[in-house]
Amino acid sequence: HKTLYYDVEPFLFYIITEVDSDGAHMVGYFSKEKVPSLAEGGGEYNLACILTLPCYQRRGYGKLMIAFSYELSRRESKMGTPERPISDLGLVSYRSYWVYALLEILHKHRGSISVQELSERTAFRTDDIVKTLQAFNLIRYFGGQHSILVTPKTLEQHYTNAKPNWIIDSTKLRWTPYHERPKR
Repeated sequence: HKTLYYDVEPFLFYIITEVDSDGAHMVGYFSKEKVPSLAEGGGEYNLACILTLPCYQRRGYGKLMIAFSYELSRRESKMGTPERPISDLGLVSYRSYWVYALLEILHKHRGSISVQELSERTAFRTDDIVKTLQAFNLIRYFGGQHSILVTPKTLEQHYTNAKPNWIIDSTKLRWTPYHERPKR
């Protein structure tokens, strides 16, 4: 859990709403630094704080916001990662999102693929990819090198049976990266 000690001026806030006949209702938000800090281990923080209101939790909104933060990173041509430390619940959400996104690529890909190539396709930091692959036992050490190994059971458990509602249609996104304006 984080506490606000600083001004909110250095952050951009992205708010998610549900719209019905009564109007728009806030579901949650995430914040991102206007000028991102460099993350330890490479990349930049693409998400500082995330909140889904309790009555909207467990409906996929957290993963939707995570997916959106990575889409913004791809638009900026940058590798992204969440600000540390990550809460236990946050890590569960991120790992679930990361493993699905990685398995989506691995399911369709034929032949070998490197962690670096996965990073370039997803905008995930290589360290986040390796730790996710390790957490889900998808990386093995054979003959002096690491190999990514995806079994049919793993695909079924974490990909085939998942019903994501966090897919971002990037063709519909109208967004320009923040550029700091000179002070007068």
